[in-house]
Amino acid sequence: MKIALIGYGKMGKAIEEIAVSRGHEVVLKITSANRAELTAANLAQTDVAIEFTGPHAAWVNVKDCLEAGINVVSGSTGWNDHFADANALALAHNRGFLHASNFSVGVNIFFEVNKLLASLMQGRDEYAVKVEETHHVHKKDAPGGTAITIAEQIIARLSTKNSWQLDGADASDVLPVIAHRVGEVPGTHRVSYSSPIDTIDIIHTAHSRKGFAQGAVLAAEFLAGKTGVFTMKDVLGIAG
Repeated sequence: MKIALIGYGKMGKAIEEIAVSRGHEVVLKITSANRAELTAANLAQTDVAIEFTGPHAAWVNVKDCLEAGINVVSGSTGWNDHFADANALALAHNRGFLHASNFSVGVNIFFEVNKLLASLMQGRDEYAVKVEETHHVHKKDAPGGTAITIAEQIIARLSTKNSWQLDGADASDVLPVIAHRVGEVPGTHRVSYSSPIDTIDIIHTAHSRKGFAQGAVLAAEFLAGKTGVFTMKDVLGIAG
């Protein structure tokens, strides 16, 4: 499989290492310095694009790939307002698109545990719930996409919560999401339900970027040659 890497920082390099180890070839590497090389002609030499940039560049990158007829996997977060546009564009051009707030296999299992726990806690109003994330100081969005996904899953299952708020909550129907930026931490996510009697925590701790990179390559392998809009649940065969 021939891959275009859009975004070639630490994450892009980790993706390249795993892709090459699995027998794939990275034939196009795009950074902010050579963005002009993201052309339809260059993309035509690839089978799939993997896009990890930032919230201000992601939508344009994804749009250019889909309009060039190339399937694209995107892990950029912070551009939620354009997800529906990307999905519609993929369908209009008969291409494949897969976005995930987190490609780690472990995090996607964590998502399912989070949904189950939130369902079990419905009606247990003695428990106060919060979401907490810790990431490296270079991360540009706060909260990150993974924490937002976790929060939205909880809100969908707890009738007492209608929205989330960064670094606190002004009302009882608001879910607090606490964001820490510390050193070079790859990513830690915690959901806590606390009552006067006890506390229930679920935690996912990433030890390196390798898990995210591996999941992105698995997603690209899954998406190659497909049309439609997919999620990591499709890649991992998680039902429901």
